[in-house]
Amino acid sequence: MNKILVANRGEIALRVMRTARQMGIQTVAVFSEADRQAPHVRFADEAVCIGPPPSNRSYLVGEKIIEVAKSLGVDGIHPGYGFLSENARFAQMVQDAGITFIGPDPYAIETMGNKLAAKEAAKAYQIPMVPGTEFAIQDPDEARTIARSIGFPILIKAAAGGGGKGMRVVHHEADLDEQLERAASEALSAFGDGSVFIEKYITSPRHIEIQVLADAHGNVVHLFERECSVQRRHQKVIEEAPSAILTPQVREAMGQAAISVARSCQYKGAGTVEFLVDENLNFYFLEMNTRLQVEHPVTEMITGIDLVEQQIRIARGEPLSFRQEDLHIQGHALELRVYAEDPYDNFLPSIGKLQVYRRPQGEGIRIDDGFEQGMEIPIHYDPMIAKLITYGTTRSAAIHRMLEAIEQYDIEGVSTTLPFGRFVCEHEAFRSGQFDTHFVERYFNREALETTNREEGLYAALLALKLYTEYKCQLHVPDVGGSNWRYFR
Repeated sequence: MNKILVANRGEIALRVMRTARQMGIQTVAVFSEADRQAPHVRFADEAVCIGPPPSNRSYLVGEKIIEVAKSLGVDGIHPGYGFLSENARFAQMVQDAGITFIGPDPYAIETMGNKLAAKEAAKAYQIPMVPGTEFAIQDPDEARTIARSIGFPILIKAAAGGGGKGMRVVHHEADLDEQLERAASEALSAFGDGSVFIEKYITSPRHIEIQVLADAHGNVVHLFERECSVQRRHQKVIEEAPSAILTPQVREAMGQAAISVARSCQYKGAGTVEFLVDENLNFYFLEMNTRLQVEHPVTEMITGIDLVEQQIRIARGEPLSFRQEDLHIQGHALELRVYAEDPYDNFLPSIGKLQVYRRPQGEGIRIDDGFEQGMEIPIHYDPMIAKLITYGTTRSAAIHRMLEAIEQYDIEGVSTTLPFGRFVCEHEAFRSGQFDTHFVERYFNREALETTNREEGLYAALLALKLYTEYKCQLHVPDVGGSNWRYFR
C-alpha cells in the first residue's frame, strides 16, 4: 500500500495522515470548498476539491471520492469516523473499484450498523443483553404490552443509528404513545429508517466500551476499556482509560465478550464494542461501532499501540504482531473534546473565527486538532475544534495535568467546552469515580459553572493581593544585566 486517500476532514484526517507518513505511505486529501485552507489539505501529498461545503455535496458523495482515488492511483481509502465510515454501501463500492477499504468488510458494517441485527448476531455467543425487544416496534398497543412486561422506566431507541437521535426515556405509561411517535419520527429523519425498539432503562448506568483489533487470520484481541459516561445530549465529551470502577475480573469478562462480538460478524480491523454497566458491575451489550472512535487516543496512551497503524497493517493483510498476553495497561489517560459550544447556554454551537488559538504544551499533553489561529469554524460540520488528551502514571496525575492543560489552552473568538472540562475535573463525583451517564443533568448547570468561576476569581484576587503586599515590603534592585542599556563614562 503506497498511497492512501483519507475520506474525511479536520483532526482525524490529519491524525491518519501523520501515521501514514511515518509508515512511508503517500496521502491524498479530499476537501470541500469550505476547507480549502485547512491544515489537512496542506499536510497531504496531494489534495482534490470534491464539492461545495454541505457534506451531502462533498464528503458524503462516495462516487466522487472513488473517482478521485482511481484517477490518482490510490491503493487504500481510510474513512476516519463519521461521514462514510460506517456506510456498508460505500465500503462495497471501494472494494468493487479494486481499492482496499481500510476498515471492516461490508457484511460486518451492515450487521453491526443495525442494533437489532447486532443483538441477533451476538446472541449466539451468550453475550449479556439489556432486557427488551429483539424486533422493531410500531404498534403502540404492542409497545405498551412489552413495556409492562419489562417494567418502567423503558428506553425507546432507533434501530439504525446512534448519537442520541431517536432515543427517548419513558418513565410512565401515559407518555408512551407520544414518545414512541417522536422517536420513530426522529429516527426516520436522521437515518432514513423509522424502526425503533424497546429496552429496560438502566437507572444509574456507566457507558464503558472495549477497543478490539481483529486481523484476517482469525486473531482478535481487546485493548481494554474506555469510560465514556460524561455526556451531554447522549454524546460523549470526556473519556478516560482505564475505567475507575472495573475490577480485573470484570475487565477480563468484558474484554472476552467484546472479542466474541467481533467474531460474531467476522470482524476485521479496529472496532469498539459498547456496554452499559450498572451499579453492581453487571454489563450489557449495547452495540458495536465499526470504525475508529473519536476517543481512540486514550487507548493509544495506555497501551502504546498506534491504532491507525494497526488498521493499515490489517488492511494490507498482515497478522497482528502481538497477542492478548502482550498487552498491558500503563498509566491513565483522559480526553476532553474541545467543542465550539457554549456550556453557559445549553452547549449551543458557537460559530466564528478563532481570533486567538494557542495550544497547551508539556509532558503528557497531546493535541489532536485540525484548526489554526485565524480560521473560521464552519457551520456545515461537527463543531469539534480539538481533542485534548493528557496522560499520567495515575488517574489523579492525569486529571491534574488536564487541569493544567485547560488553563494553558488559549482560545478566543468562540465559546468552547474548556470551562466545562475544568468543572468536571474539579468535581468530587468525577474525581472519586462515583458518577454515571447522568453526571451533566445531575451536577452541571450555568449557575454551577458561574459559581465555580466566581470562587476561582476570588482565590486569584486574594493571591494577587497577598503577592502585591509582600512585594511592597521588599527592597528591589533593578536587574540591568540582560537589558540593552549601556554605561558610558
